[in-house]
Amino acid sequence: MSDTIPTVLVVDDVDMNVMILEEILKDTYHVITANNGIQALEVLHSTTTLPKIILLDIFMPEMNGYEMFENMKRDSSLRRIPVIFITTSDSETEALSTGAVDFISKPFLPEIVKLRVKNQIELKNYSDNLEAMVATKTAEMTATLDNILQSMANIIEYRNLESGSHVKRTQYLAKALIDYILDTPSAYRDELIDLKPDIIVKSVVLHDVGKIGIPDKILLKPGKLDPEEYEIMKTHTTVGRNIIEEIMKAVKDQDLMYLKHCQGIATYHHERFDGNGYPSGLAAFDIPLAARIVSLVDVYDALVCTRVYKAALAHDEAIAIIAKGKGTQFDPFLTDRVVEISNRFEEISRRIQ
Repeated sequence: MSDTIPTVLVVDDVDMNVMILEEILKDTYHVITANNGIQALEVLHSTTTLPKIILLDIFMPEMNGYEMFENMKRDSSLRRIPVIFITTSDSETEALSTGAVDFISKPFLPEIVKLRVKNQIELKNYSDNLEAMVATKTAEMTATLDNILQSMANIIEYRNLESGSHVKRTQYLAKALIDYILDTPSAYRDELIDLKPDIIVKSVVLHDVGKIGIPDKILLKPGKLDPEEYEIMKTHTTVGRNIIEEIMKAVKDQDLMYLKHCQGIATYHHERFDGNGYPSGLAAFDIPLAARIVSLVDVYDALVCTRVYKAALAHDEAIAIIAKGKGTQFDPFLTDRVVEISNRFEEISRRIQ
C-alpha cells in the first residue's frame, strides 16, 4: 500500500453500511473498518499508519460513537484525527457540538460521502503542512536561542576565570540526578515529567547569568567577601531573573517553559529548604523543583573545584557536606538521591575539566 494513499477508518455496527462506504471510497482511499468503538480503538492502537479521517457511526453496541470520540480526545496520539459522524437528521447538532468536523446523514448518498471526505482530508493535509512549517521554524528559533543562552553562560564563566566547564558539569550532574529520579516511581518523578526534564537540563546553563552584573573586584576576589560585598554578590539572582524576563518579552510565546525554568533556576538556586536562603527566603516546596536540583549540583561542583576564593575539596568531603545539609540547606529527598549516586557525580566531575 502506497504511503501517498490516505487511509480512512469506517466504524459502523451494520455490515451493509460498512460495505457500502467501503465500496464508495475504495477507489481513492485505503479503507479499514471496525464494527464498534472498542474494536475501532484496538485498530487505531495497532495500526502503523493512522487514518487521515474516521467515519463514525453514533449508535453502536458496547461502545457508541460519542464514547469512542471521547476516548480519542483523551489520547494525544489520536485526538487530532478528524471525525465525521454518520448520523440521523435529529442528531446532527449534538454530533457537531462534540467537536466532530462534519456529519453525513443517513441514508447517505455516494457523492456526498466522497465530497465530505475529500474536503476534510484536504483540510487535514493543509493543517498538517502548516504545523510542520511552524515546527521547523520553532526548532530553528529554539536552536538559535540555545546558542545565545549558551554563549551568555560561557561569558559568565570566562569572567569567573572558568573555562565553561562549570556550566557543562552542572548540566551533566543535573541530568544524572534527574535520570535517577525518573527511574523510580515517586511524587518527584511525576512532577519532573510534568515539568519536562529535558527542558530543565537545558535551562541549567543560565543559573549564574546574573553574575554579569557583579563587579570584577567582587566576582574575582581571592578570599572571603565582606558583608557589603556579599550583599552585592547575592543580587546576581535577581539580576539573572531580570535578564531572563527581558529575553521572555523578546521571544514572546516561544519556548516559554524553557525560559520559565531558566528564570526560576537563576532566581532561586540559592534558596534553602529551611527558608534561610536568598533572594526571597522561600522554604521547602515553595522553591521550584528545578532550582532545588540545581542548588545541590551547583554546591557539589563548587566544593570539588578550585575557585579564586578556595581550594578544591575531595569528593568524599563534598558529599559529606551535602549530606549534612539535608533538610536545612537542601531538599531531603534530593539529598538522599545525590548520596546514592555519588559515584556518578565523581565520575562526571573527573571527566569534564
